[in-house]
Amino acid sequence: MKILVIGGTRFFGIHMVKELLAKGHEVTLATRGLALDDFGDTVKRIKFERTDEQSIKDALSGTHYDVVIDKIAYCSNDIKYVMDNVDCDKYIYMSSTSVYNPKHINTVETDFDGLSPELIWCDRAAFPYDVIKRQAEYALWQQYPDRNYIAVRYPFVIGKDDYTKRLLFYVEHVIKGIPMYIDNMDCQMGFIFSDEAGKFIAYLADKDFRGAINGCSNGTISVREIIEYVESKTGAKAVLNEDGDAAPYNGEPEYSINTGKASAVGFEFSNLKDRIFELLDYYIDSVK
Repeated sequence: MKILVIGGTRFFGIHMVKELLAKGHEVTLATRGLALDDFGDTVKRIKFERTDEQSIKDALSGTHYDVVIDKIAYCSNDIKYVMDNVDCDKYIYMSSTSVYNPKHINTVETDFDGLSPELIWCDRAAFPYDVIKRQAEYALWQQYPDRNYIAVRYPFVIGKDDYTKRLLFYVEHVIKGIPMYIDNMDCQMGFIFSDEAGKFIAYLADKDFRGAINGCSNGTISVREIIEYVESKTGAKAVLNEDGDAAPYNGEPEYSINTGKASAVGFEFSNLKDRIFELLDYYIDSVK
């Protein structure tokens, strides 16, 4: 299949592109041309400015793609600029479980209503992250209902290649005794590993599926469990107080993400607790 990937040069986008290539797809990367990658001549490349509609129109004009995977669309205008100017059979949008308001135990795709709320055409800076991601999905649901699209919803993505360093924050603060403020110590939360985040989107490229679909590792874990593991492995003790550095997962409620739809199309995620402690060990070694 002829696949256009918008983004894809870092984090789980790299895993995704590698998987697409392994499956024999013809991949074209669309970027601003600023990020380096290691794909060499195994991919084709085009350049455009993601927030400039004319730039996108000029770059995509006259070319048909079987699938477009849009990994870096954040807001409703991002969706519009591509959907109004691309010729494709399927559009896969990298959404987020942040669209759920709120997430909760056993969060399912239908917990998000994409049809009733007001659609606001907006740019990335117009609203907080969760709001603009909802607006992006409102654009798909309300303006392009006849297009063949998939909205893939992930929670926090973790892995050795995680440039956000959110999970590393907890490890580093415990080991170094840096005070931190945590407001949800015992909330069970879901995560997904970067390799599976990439592989799942690649897996969906040629599957007969349409609509929203969750992706998440099986099971949940709390921040307390993470901290206690680091303490047990290092002998260090977390310093917790309200004047400490605000922790990255603050504000997250207790939740789990239902992946029944993913299972129904044949994809099974790994168990969170089978892998996260190995990842924590990696971070511990990197901090020592």
